[in-house]
Amino acid sequence: MERLGQRYGDAVTRVKVSVEVDAPAEDVWKVVADPRNLPRWDRHIVAVEDVPSDGLKKGSGYETVLRFMGMKGRVRTEVLELDPPRSSRIRLKGFIDAIVETTVTPLGNSRSRLEHEVDYRFGGGAVGALAAQAVRLTGGPHIALRKGTLAQKKQVEGG
Repeated sequence: MERLGQRYGDAVTRVKVSVEVDAPAEDVWKVVADPRNLPRWDRHIVAVEDVPSDGLKKGSGYETVLRFMGMKGRVRTEVLELDPPRSSRIRLKGFIDAIVETTVTPLGNSRSRLEHEVDYRFGGGAVGALAAQAVRLTGGPHIALRKGTLAQKKQVEGG
């Protein structure tokens, strides 16, 4: 499958973050694979809508509502690949276009490695420009992804 970076060239940013989690891969997956948890991990996400009641599957999706600097924007998602409890690949479309790859790797002794790799670019005119500015003001995309991943770790570990 074509990677977002190949489609958009130099306008795409790629970030990658991983953490070790004190929980088995199945427990990590239950948390990170539920899009209704997104507002817990990112303060800019104010709602997640249209999550399939029977869970995510290849081809399914949902919509995320974000707020940046007083403006709202919507991002539609589509599940491109899903291999529970190991990995997923999700496409985002809207004022941000991205491919989000999530991998959960068992490490033994009830520990796992959670890894996210995101290729993205902002579009969508004024809302996209504000979103890009908000990400830069929070320290850049790597820090934003790191904060979200650490929030996932904390949730899985019961914190």
